[in-house]
Amino acid sequence: MNRSKLLLILVIAAIVAVFIGLDGHKLLTLENLQSHQAALAQWIDQHLLVAVLGYGLIYVVVTALSLPGATIMTLAGGAFFGNLYGLAAVSIASTVGASLAFLVARFLLRDTLRERYKDTIARIDRGIEKDGAFYLATLRLVPVFPFFLINLAMGLTGMKLRTYALVSWIAMLPGTFVFVNAGTQLGQIQSTGDIVSADLLLSFALLGLFPLIAKFVVGFIRRRRVYAGWQKPDHFDYNLLVIGGGSAGLVSAYIAAAVKAKVALIEKNKMGGDCLNTGCVPSKALIRSAKAADTLRHANRYGLESVPVKGSFRNIMNRVKDVIAKVEPHDSPERYRKLGVDCISGEASFVSPWELEVRHNDGRTERLTARSIIVATGGKPAMPAIPGLEDMQPLTSENLWELQDQPERLLVLGGGPIGCELAHAFARLGIKVTQVERGERLLSKEDADVASVVMKQFEADGIDVRLKHSATEFRIEEGEKVAYCDHEGERVRIPFDQVLVAVGRAADTSGLNLERIGVDTLPNGTVPVEADMSLRYPNVFACGDVAGPYQFTHAAAHQAWYAAVNGLFGQFKRFRVDYRVMPWVTFTSPEVARVGLSEAEAKEKGIACEVTRYGLDDLDRAIAESEDYGFIKVLTPPGKDKILGAVVVGAHAGEILAEFTLAMKHGLGLNKILGTIHPYPTWNESAKYAAGEWKRAHAPEGILRLLEKLHGWRRGKKDQSRQEKRKEVTTG
Repeated sequence: MNRSKLLLILVIAAIVAVFIGLDGHKLLTLENLQSHQAALAQWIDQHLLVAVLGYGLIYVVVTALSLPGATIMTLAGGAFFGNLYGLAAVSIASTVGASLAFLVARFLLRDTLRERYKDTIARIDRGIEKDGAFYLATLRLVPVFPFFLINLAMGLTGMKLRTYALVSWIAMLPGTFVFVNAGTQLGQIQSTGDIVSADLLLSFALLGLFPLIAKFVVGFIRRRRVYAGWQKPDHFDYNLLVIGGGSAGLVSAYIAAAVKAKVALIEKNKMGGDCLNTGCVPSKALIRSAKAADTLRHANRYGLESVPVKGSFRNIMNRVKDVIAKVEPHDSPERYRKLGVDCISGEASFVSPWELEVRHNDGRTERLTARSIIVATGGKPAMPAIPGLEDMQPLTSENLWELQDQPERLLVLGGGPIGCELAHAFARLGIKVTQVERGERLLSKEDADVASVVMKQFEADGIDVRLKHSATEFRIEEGEKVAYCDHEGERVRIPFDQVLVAVGRAADTSGLNLERIGVDTLPNGTVPVEADMSLRYPNVFACGDVAGPYQFTHAAAHQAWYAAVNGLFGQFKRFRVDYRVMPWVTFTSPEVARVGLSEAEAKEKGIACEVTRYGLDDLDRAIAESEDYGFIKVLTPPGKDKILGAVVVGAHAGEILAEFTLAMKHGLGLNKILGTIHPYPTWNESAKYAAGEWKRAHAPEGILRLLEKLHGWRRGKKDQSRQEKRKEVTTG
């Protein structure tokens, strides 16, 4: 830290110390000001200029240093100086103070916090760049969070000081007037009769109504700004148009049909989206076949004779297709048409915020209008730009399921959930798998102890895991496919037959013509959504993989509820999406299931917590099934049983996690889980035993010692002496 920053910190600390030492927080109270009202008013009448300047200086200091009392100071301005002088003093002083706080935050914190919270600050910068001063004006008019936080937060952005000061001054004027006016009335209270005066009641009414009025005005202005240049249709073909027939789109359409809205669902490929056709369903079918192969190969664990696994890879892949076909009716156009959804096979693009051009798969083109539109076009596998990769005809989670011939050597790029699931499944089916991950461990979003359990199993199952390897080039050398990787400066050669790319997914916005309605995608390819899932326009929404931040089927369905309900009823009430309890499972063996904070995240965010562990090797059901490995880890605040996060590593982890997810969602602690009867012997008993470990660690030792003495006393002295004699005989 340089000297100028250190000096400024010392000055601020000194001022704050003086403020506290002089009981400033007690002085700046309504009761204190009213008790000295008469004396202050008399002195102010005699020294008006000095009083105004002194008042303004104190107000600047209080605002600039974010000290408590700004609201009382504003009321005092009206009480002692009246509307004219009070409004002038408060508006100027508050603007100067806010600007100083803005500069202090920029000087002291900007570099550090922009680096630590670069994604959050980047989002704010994009909002400012896009909406300019209006973004700040809305915060000032409708203070969704305290003004001092606005001062500090804006100091971290790229906004210019003059813009910040001017917009703050103008936008704060209405609210300042309301509070100053209320102060003029508070200053007039001399008796209980004055409390019910018309002027005072009007001032209090303004204080209560101002946030609502300001919110309405801001919303009206925002709608006028965003819809400027667009002509809203006089009538609409639908209440809701949904683009995309994956999880998010299906749930959105289902909800709309359930409440009797007229809704159409537009899908250019297959209904069910990635989850049904290329993701969750086929991968879990493949994983089940792989588990069966592993069971046969290690049947000796169960007292049976292990047998070599013989099977047709083609039959396995055909079974995957059969599973898809069996689930397919759940997401079929026929089912949704019966529910009241118009299912359209085609591709949609935006013409306006209310209108889509639909290119039917049979070649027809038409335009459809709706009061609200939901974008739920999902995602697609990300393809890294590595020289020669395209020439390898790489497999992805999309085209993998067309594979009929079993490769002898499979190279898997990526150590995330998709890469790990598929690498493990194919290895158990007898394929020689090499997995390349450029990070230090597999499953980088999980704790190191979690990843190590998975890594140990991968090694036991013969997977050649190459950590800290980055693929740099692909070639065909003498008819053989070869990948070259960089490993800590060393060039490593890896031959293979097929390469599976699983390095993540990217949002799919192709063909939507989003630029037509002024929507730009974010650097990661997703579209920028608000907390109500709206997409720039109050009637246009996005949900699922195309919106992020999670790429789970259940997250897409969760978002779809908010998008559909806000799209249909948002004019009356809007709901903000809630991500507080978001579980996920990686279906390797062992499974990895998590909800809430991980131990690493808690440390990174500075959240104090206790960690309770329970080993699944202690669970009777796990022992009976020869799957007694893995553990449960639960994070709680120090001394409390509230669940901050939980991770389960082991067989059936996804099912075990559900109990912790339910508890977190509804505010139930470990004591409630411990007090719940769990049938024996089940896997879910492990949740109760984990709660029991927490309880043992927090047993009241002092009380237990007293109880021990109480029980001894109740047995009586004779009983104690008899025990002592028995002990002597035994030792003798």
